Amino acid sequence: MRATRALIHLDNLAGNIREAKRLAGEGVKLCIPVKADAYGHGAVQCAMRALQSGADCLGVAAVDEGAELRAAGIRAPILLFSPPAVDEIPHLIHEDLQPFVFDSEMVALLNDQALKQGKTVRVHLKVDTGMGRVGCRPEEALGTAQEIALAKAVLMEGICTHFAVSDSPEDGDAAFTRKQLKVFLETAAGIEKAGVNPGIRHCAASGGLLFYPESRLDMVRPGIITYGYYPGAYLRGAPEMAAKTTAVFTPVMELVSQVSAVRTIRAGETVSYGRTWRAEEDGRIGVIPLGYGDGLRRSLSPGLTVGVNGAPCPIVGRICMDQCMALVKDAKRGDPVTLFGDKKKGAPMDAGDLAEIARTIPYEILCGILKRTPRVYL
Repeated sequence: MRATRALIHLDNLAGNIREAKRLAGEGVKLCIPVKADAYGHGAVQCAMRALQSGADCLGVAAVDEGAELRAAGIRAPILLFSPPAVDEIPHLIHEDLQPFVFDSEMVALLNDQALKQGKTVRVHLKVDTGMGRVGCRPEEALGTAQEIALAKAVLMEGICTHFAVSDSPEDGDAAFTRKQLKVFLETAAGIEKAGVNPGIRHCAASGGLLFYPESRLDMVRPGIITYGYYPGAYLRGAPEMAAKTTAVFTPVMELVSQVSAVRTIRAGETVSYGRTWRAEEDGRIGVIPLGYGDGLRRSLSPGLTVGVNGAPCPIVGRICMDQCMALVKDAKRGDPVTLFGDKKKGAPMDAGDLAEIARTIPYEILCGILKRTPRVYL
């Protein structure tokens, strides 16, 4: 196995799910998103541990992602968050996935194919309350719900929406989130008043679960906190958000490698492409067999500090496709390197710190660790 590996701490995953379940409260279902290969952690292994740890169902974004879970023997309900292509509908129904729907055409397509297969497809009505992505408008929701109710092979399992700024401490964003929730609850109540059972009501992802207890409803869909990171402004310690929760989540992924070579560098010499870094004095460079071909972004240098045999060492020069270089002191070939992980356990940085350097979010750092890097499950 390569020296470069992503260690997946499944006990941390289980602990995060238990913490999410505690926050959600008694009787609230837990849907754990394992889309994008469980945010880069490995969908099958994380899905199995999530279900063992109290998850009621799973969430994916593509039909093939759901099929992968079914092929692994997972029989739990699987929600399909993103709209499928028309030619994926037979596969979706065969794999017993529960798609989000929001228009008459999709309801009809699902109904026709389910009848052909002699099955019933369970769906969740998606209402766009302000995300501006997918979903029917609130005033269209009742009509769509009635069409679902009339379809012979389609069953309305639930109704949902998605918050746009539930992780933001800004007053305007908080007001917008509360408005989204109000519109959603009124829409669901209107459907029920008209005689259609809306089923499971769900709208809270990580931000909603943490900061808007009133949004927890019948089910929550915690994503990034499942994998150990807080959403949005909380990540950088916004005090007004931090004051709203005592929840603690632990990073699940630890990216590690080893020193593959150590070289002496003299004052004035440069390292890597573009000659962007020049040694101010004589020193030593540790070569690490990991680069942007593994998902370690070029934009992380300068700025990234790694742990080499436990000592913090800056990455210098441009990160290459297959290698990066650290300014080291006493390192030797084979010494362990931690690129990111749990800072409470000694990692110099976590994925949130890398995200800040790269001007992105921890989701993208985690999802960006490519398949060439083997996952090792602990």
